[in-house]
Amino acid sequence: MTARIERVVTEGVVDIDGTEHKVENNTWILGDDEEVIVIDPARDAEKILEQVGEREVLAVICTAGLPDHVSAAIEVASRDEAVVALHPKDKPLWRETWRETWPDIDMEDDGIFGVADVQLDVMETPGVTPGGVSLYCEVLGAVFTGKALQADGPGKIGGEYPALADQLTSIGGRLFTLPGDTRVLAVHGDEVTIGDLEPHFDDWVSGSLTRVDTEVPVEGPLTDGTRISGVRLSQDDD
Repeated sequence: MTARIERVVTEGVVDIDGTEHKVENNTWILGDDEEVIVIDPARDAEKILEQVGEREVLAVICTAGLPDHVSAAIEVASRDEAVVALHPKDKPLWRETWRETWPDIDMEDDGIFGVADVQLDVMETPGVTPGGVSLYCEVLGAVFTGKALQADGPGKIGGEYPALADQLTSIGGRLFTLPGDTRVLAVHGDEVTIGDLEPHFDDWVSGSLTRVDTEVPVEGPLTDGTRISGVRLSQDDD
């Protein structure tokens, strides 16, 4: 087995209510010494492509249509004429960033992408966005969860849960069916495992997520990069 996973952390400064905050995003690169797939390219295409090096980019996969998942997608993909994949329900969000182009591939549940000697299985995990997906690589024991599930629990947008019931259904019904040692690789924050997070699920369902203080700290990088977009979602968006 030669496939491996690499992380590129990109940064930006955003203004929230007159205060500047640093935002960090994880872009994931999956592949070998010859070819790669890039997942959730944000902010800094030059830095991402520097990590890719001379390897061929086969595809750019966006787990959501928000700016911190797609803002470097076109530039990263165009170098090698790679395809860009997004769930069709997130096309309205894509349009907030890219007004004159569309993704090449409409992802669907149970879709498959291949790179090097491994495959990625598409899992629909809506909640933060209507078309949110996760990408499971069984061979490498990892799932790329976007914002659906992060090290600190279910992800948010703008400090809020747009559709928490749907998100918890996605987490419980899809992500927490994976083996406990599966690595959770999200678009923000550190790496954890399914086993680290699953014991908290009952508390989330019982309401702990909405009872805690959800204020974003002034100091340190934000784990909710979607604040920059100002997008407010409707789960009825097509």
